[in-house]
Amino acid sequence: MLALTLTVWVVIAVVVVLLLLVTSIYNSLVKKRIRCREAWSQIDVQLKRRYDLIPNLVETVKGYAAHERETLERVIQARTSAIAVPSGDVKGQAQAENFLTGALRQLFALSESYPNLKANENFMQLQEELTSTENRIAFARQHYNDSGAVYNTAREKFPNTVIAGMFNFQAQDYFELEEPAEREAPKVKF
Repeated sequence: MLALTLTVWVVIAVVVVLLLLVTSIYNSLVKKRIRCREAWSQIDVQLKRRYDLIPNLVETVKGYAAHERETLERVIQARTSAIAVPSGDVKGQAQAENFLTGALRQLFALSESYPNLKANENFMQLQEELTSTENRIAFARQHYNDSGAVYNTAREKFPNTVIAGMFNFQAQDYFELEEPAEREAPKVKF
């Protein structure tokens, strides 16, 4: 009778310890996943700021470079495509941002052909704000990728991988740029 009671208590203790372990791992994974979502929302905030600056920049350039319609339309199209990417589509957002960055580079290259545009105070201010925003986006991307790495690492460790599989914790995609030149914020020369 005593051996049976002791066995029951040992089984109960093992079950309690296992439940505490599973709960702890689950809560840790949830916390890390939430950090990834928060980091992604910071990217969204900075991208929204960028998208808001672009129409003002395009309008400023239009006055000086009206016959450069194709470049201006490319920037507007790239902005529209980037805005249309569904929230949480990291790969789609990265592709759209690559396209937008290329279009903005072409727009800034136009300023070289128009000295009056380069000297325009509004253009210079918008350019500075956009450069600042690009730096913020780069920081937000780094923060997101760091959060994703912490989450993905925790998700892959044993016994976490068992719990992650049981509760369908998916790996986080990284926000990666396709071309090495796009890894830097646009540099504008006057």
